[in-house]
Amino acid sequence: MAKKLFVRTYGCQMNVYDSARMADVLAPLGYAPADTPEAADMVILNTCHIREKASEKTFSELGRLNLLKQERRAAGADMTIAVAGCVAQAEGSEILARAPYVDIVVGPQSYHQLPELVARVARAGGRALATDFPVEPKFDHLPEDGAAPGPQAFLSVQEGCDKFCTFCVVPYTRGAEYSRPVAAIVAEAERLVRRGAIEITLLGQNVNAFHGEGPDGTSWGLGRLIWRLAEIDGIERLRYTTSHPADLDDALIEAHRDVPQLMPFLHLPVQSGSNRILSAMNRRHTAIDYLNLIDRLRRARPDIALSSDFIVGFPGETEADVAATLDLAERVGFAQAYSFKYSPRPGTPAASMENQVREDEKATRLDRLHEVLERQQLAFNRQSVGRTLDVLVERPGRKPGQLIGRTPYLQAIHFDGPSRLIGRTLAVEVDSAYGISLGGRAALAAEAAA
Repeated sequence: MAKKLFVRTYGCQMNVYDSARMADVLAPLGYAPADTPEAADMVILNTCHIREKASEKTFSELGRLNLLKQERRAAGADMTIAVAGCVAQAEGSEILARAPYVDIVVGPQSYHQLPELVARVARAGGRALATDFPVEPKFDHLPEDGAAPGPQAFLSVQEGCDKFCTFCVVPYTRGAEYSRPVAAIVAEAERLVRRGAIEITLLGQNVNAFHGEGPDGTSWGLGRLIWRLAEIDGIERLRYTTSHPADLDDALIEAHRDVPQLMPFLHLPVQSGSNRILSAMNRRHTAIDYLNLIDRLRRARPDIALSSDFIVGFPGETEADVAATLDLAERVGFAQAYSFKYSPRPGTPAASMENQVREDEKATRLDRLHEVLERQQLAFNRQSVGRTLDVLVERPGRKPGQLIGRTPYLQAIHFDGPSRLIGRTLAVEVDSAYGISLGGRAALAAEAAA
């Protein structure tokens, strides 16, 4: 009988990609997907260190898994517990010390070693730790074939970050910037298309810092890579995330203007509207730099929808700094955005800075920013009412006969239609707008004849 694997994923889309590849590397060992941890012979927690109290949440979940492991042992079976991802990278030794029932701890650059680690634990007992940064990139060791991705797929093109923002752990958990060779990316994209993908999202911790080796031996940027991927027959949509303002170059802006497959949506984190705070964060851009980039993007692609990240309550932040952030948000007008209270990450420079902001003050400031961003998102969605947009149908909705899809601007939209439309792109007339989604009517007459 096949063994069962359950992977619980936290955090970013890069982790979603990594979780899928971990399942791929374990498939040759006989592991098939399980729907729940209770049904699994092996459970992997693919962790994220970005969110607040990431370590505490990991240990809390591990405690629950330990109870399942004990129950399985009492029934004459066993369960292998593995911790992967950024918490594993940052706190591997502590995990093994505090949770002795964990069998494997593996960092995000080493998960291609999972088959060897599983075999080692099964053969010799004990526990395995793999959190070194390997000399050879993990992508050289991952299997080419994997589970069918569906109409949407993620493709990792770049990992790591050299920016060292003072609040961020990514350079310490993911390592230095590494860009995959263009030929390897193109080959993986072609495989994804053969397995049914029509929309591909390019991933990287700092994706627009991509500088992979091209077939001509020169270094290619992300804009040139997008042009090459757009030539692949079957790719209807391209997206990328997450970007840094300091690496948004002319070629990438021109790709937004000239490549029809590149969707008119960009997530470009700004973090703050205050130059003083941006400097303390080591963001390498000013508020004016950011606004100038937005102007250039909108000249190149007037309908582009913009998303961003904000941190409020960074050490030393004043009311004047908050006002500058609110002003920047008002001037840009975001289609959607994510905002968070600053929380210290162990080992980062900001964690030891003076003038830490009180939690109640952070909450108040976050509420004020939320009000602006939520109002902007609703306004953007309302502008879509009456338009007919191309929608990629993703999955069934919660109601019978309902479908869920995404517009070019990454808005979720629900409408009625048959399930055979899943995986296709069709015209949908928007007839209603809500805070985080749209409602519409599909042009099904043309589809029925197709």
